[in-house]
Amino acid sequence: MSIAGGLVAVAGQFGTDGTSPEDQVRGAFDNVGRALGAAGLDFGDVIKFTTYVVGRQTIPAFMATRKEVFKRIYPGGVYPPNTLLVVAGLVEERFVVEIEALARTRDLVL
Repeated sequence: MSIAGGLVAVAGQFGTDGTSPEDQVRGAFDNVGRALGAAGLDFGDVIKFTTYVVGRQTIPAFMATRKEVFKRIYPGGVYPPNTLLVVAGLVEERFVVEIEALARTRDLVL
């Protein structure tokens, strides 16, 4: 995590306990939440997500699970944009989803 100029960048997070793509998505968002919490923030402070998925075959699992997770973390139905990138692989072959977040500190006015 990096904090600069009122912005907090949460580096790519994995769902390390999950074996299925769905479990990895849930775990990655859980880890993003932990990192935000360590900076005194929560998902309401996120202004953008970037997600990397391995192969197009992972997209449906990501989209369905993100919808499920977003219902929980954004109950009002308003959430930040999410850039989705399809890649050939991640740092470890077992990972198929990596999520980054860019958040604003509470004193930053946009």
